[in-house]
Amino acid sequence: MRILVVEDDSLVASGIKQGLINAGYTVDVANTAGSAEIHLRDENFDLVVVDIGLPDMDGLMLVQRLRNRQMRLPVLVLTARGSMEDTIAGLDVGADDYMVKPFRLPELAARIRALIRRAHSVASTELRHDQLILNTGSHTATLHGQPLFLTMREWTILEILLMASPKVVSKDKLLQSLAGWDKNITPNAIEVHVSRLRAKIALGGIGIRTVRGIGYRIDQSLS
Repeated sequence: MRILVVEDDSLVASGIKQGLINAGYTVDVANTAGSAEIHLRDENFDLVVVDIGLPDMDGLMLVQRLRNRQMRLPVLVLTARGSMEDTIAGLDVGADDYMVKPFRLPELAARIRALIRRAHSVASTELRHDQLILNTGSHTATLHGQPLFLTMREWTILEILLMASPKVVSKDKLLQSLAGWDKNITPNAIEVHVSRLRAKIALGGIGIRTVRGIGYRIDQSLS
């Protein structure tokens, strides 16, 4: 899953980025509302974290502009303003959640997981397909009750496929979810990661079907 953090304080942005990377996300940072709008227009993100105190525009105005353009991705607002009125204002312009600084990174990561689940109409931290279980809270995976060991990129691909199931996920979606601005990932690399993941879950009778010209989806049990 790919997140855009809109924060002009480089130290705060760096801390959030590293914390979310450690939680398994691909993270990019924009330090102005203007640059965030460009990136959100041109690239795919699963969620955006917006600080209110931006140098070129109030963060709430950015949220409102995104909603006016019918952008539906989840938005979590960060702010030093902690009054009830500020919280209401943030939610009313279209934010999905609101956190007051200072905050703890584990709570931020948990709220992000909840927002992404809600966006995909997933009720639980456990993503299941037959005997394959991915727990997004504990970041563990099991297949027929046995631990399934995945690389970070394999985990991300499997999480996206399970979130979308039974729909097809485009190769471009997988590429953008794995490739932040500071990473170099090719479409061929996506195929390699999918192939390795396919081999691991095939042992439990789960398949990943390639839909030519479109992408991939979790298949019905192969057994």
